[in-house]
Amino acid sequence: MSANTPAVKAAPTESPRERKRRETRQRIAEAAQRLFLANGYDGTTLDAIAAEAGISRRTFFSYFKSKDDIILFWRDADSASLYADLLRTSPDVPPLDAVRDVMVKHIERYTTERMTAVDNLMRSSEALLARKQAYYAEQEQVLFNTLCEVWRQPERRAALRMVAMVSIGAMRLALQAWREQSGQRKPAASFLRDAFDSLKSEL
Repeated sequence: MSANTPAVKAAPTESPRERKRRETRQRIAEAAQRLFLANGYDGTTLDAIAAEAGISRRTFFSYFKSKDDIILFWRDADSASLYADLLRTSPDVPPLDAVRDVMVKHIERYTTERMTAVDNLMRSSEALLARKQAYYAEQEQVLFNTLCEVWRQPERRAALRMVAMVSIGAMRLALQAWREQSGQRKPAASFLRDAFDSLKSEL
């Protein structure tokens, strides 16, 4: 989820051609985000996205296969930003605390209104809903790999695997509780903090 489409960082040895391709891909994703949020997923055509991005429909297919791929691009870029922050964590910090702090920091950037709009958008696509379970499994593996980069002792691997499992679980439950709330809506970050607090109190 994203308040703005996350920027994809350039590779250290990026060529001018690669830079142009990355920038065009970013421009298409930003154009699509504006249209999706203004007109809805079904109300946005590929032709409209191409026109908004200043490219042809044929060029669009050189960067994305479908509208779903654009939303997955947002999601993956946002996740990459979160894990990049986690890699900068001191190994002196307990892993579960580090994951909580980074997750809360990232989710705090989004207003409730923006998160609601993007969540509704993500849930409007049957194809994306079908990929949801696989996505959480992928994120658990990526989180575990990232934790192993920060806390490198081999004997901690099993514990880090558990941290990854429970952290993704806490995030899922927090977002579900946020989505199902009624009345005046609390920010998602509040639900995420509560989920981690409950988790720690039961350990």
